[in-house]
Amino acid sequence: MSPPAAVAAADGGTGGGGQQSRQQQQGGFGHSITGIIRIAVFWYFASKFFSPKKPADPSHLISNLFQKGEPMDMWLYLSEHQRFNDFGNEASLVWHETNIPYATWGPESTRTLSLNYHPSDALKNNGSLYAHVFFARSGYPPDPNDPEYQSQAAFGRTHSLVAYLPKSRSDKRKSLLGNSKDAEGSEPVAMVVDDAEAESKDDGPVEWIAYWKPNITINLVEDFTRKIFACSVITC
Repeated sequence: MSPPAAVAAADGGTGGGGQQSRQQQQGGFGHSITGIIRIAVFWYFASKFFSPKKPADPSHLISNLFQKGEPMDMWLYLSEHQRFNDFGNEASLVWHETNIPYATWGPESTRTLSLNYHPSDALKNNGSLYAHVFFARSGYPPDPNDPEYQSQAAFGRTHSLVAYLPKSRSDKRKSLLGNSKDAEGSEPVAMVVDDAEAESKDDGPVEWIAYWKPNITINLVEDFTRKIFACSVITC
């Protein structure tokens, strides 16, 4: 009876060791899978951040809407309203030019105009005046309500012709380095104190006055570089 017991004990010891080895093999395989996943995730994010960016598709780039030397027309309206939509009012149209070559700087591209503008009563009482400048391809209207209007053939900008600045005050100070005859018998120190007191009494609310701008210069800024977005800009 002793030998079978020994065999049984031997078999039991062998089974326990096999189970433990199988668990170790499964654990090692699981760690390998986790390591591979971590490497794949790291490689994905690294490729996103450090890989060179692909150049944009030329078909998706936008260039200038107007070609160099293309003839353009210009309209300049004067209005007391910041938003302008009165294209049919001929009295507001003060300047109109045709066949201006775009982005060609020469004598034919420079136009000048001098005019006398008679302001209204509202404008005389600190009102505002705006210049509405519009450009369009020759033959196309700038009015969005016109049936022949095309949004990609016209553009414009509004510019204020009035600047509001603080009203200048009369200078009541007296120079101590003026005429020597006037300075004889006077008290310079007392004079300075009196002037300072007078200035402190005159301090009050600042009054703003509307000043006319004597001229306006209209320039077209062109950009023929192909990029994600581009547009023609008017600077005044």
